[in-house]
Amino acid sequence: MRVVILGSGRGSNAEALCIAQQEGRLGRAQIVAIFSDRPEAGILALGPRFGIEARHLDAAPFKTKLEGEGEARYIAAVQASAPDLVVLAGFMRVVKPGFLHAFAGRVINLHPSLLPSFPGLDGIGQAFRHGVKITGCTVHEVTPEIDAGRILDQAAVRIEDHDTPDTLAARVHAAEHRLLVDVVARLSLAQAPV
Repeated sequence: MRVVILGSGRGSNAEALCIAQQEGRLGRAQIVAIFSDRPEAGILALGPRFGIEARHLDAAPFKTKLEGEGEARYIAAVQASAPDLVVLAGFMRVVKPGFLHAFAGRVINLHPSLLPSFPGLDGIGQAFRHGVKITGCTVHEVTPEIDAGRILDQAAVRIEDHDTPDTLAARVHAAEHRLLVDVVARLSLAQAPV
C-alpha cells in the first residue's frame, strides 16, 4: 500500500510512521512521499533521514485551505506518487472537494480529540478548557465537512488533575503516534482503501 503524507509542522506523527516502517511495524504500507505547504517545516527533514521523497509544494493562493492553483499543484504531485492512501498528519489546511474527489476514499486525518467532540483547531486546548476528564485522538476518513468523516479508530487519554495544557498535549501526541501507526498498518493488511 503506497502512502503519501501531507504535513505542515515538525512532523512527529509522520516520523512515527517512518520509524514504524523502518522497524517493520507498518504492515504492507510503504511511505513513498511527504509534501508540506511550508518550506521551513520540520517534516521535510524526514525525507533525507528515511530515504523518502520530501518536498515543499506551494499551496497558495489561500492561507487556510487547499483550493484553486494550490489544490491543482497538490493533486498533480500526489497523483504522480500513485498513492493507495493519503495521510493528513498535521496538515493545517482544509482540503476541498476537488482534492477529495481525486483521491476518493483514500484520505485519512489524525485529529487530537475524541471526535465528534472538539473538532477544528486546538482540539487539545478545547478539551482542557472545557474540563472534560477524558480526551484523546481520532483517525477518520476526510470528507468536505471538517472532522466529520467516518471514524476509523480512537485512543483515549485521561486528563489528570495535575495536567497543564503542555503535559496533556505530550500525552495526546504520544497516543497519536501509536494510533496512526496502528491504523495505517491495519489498512495496509486489509489491502483495501478506506
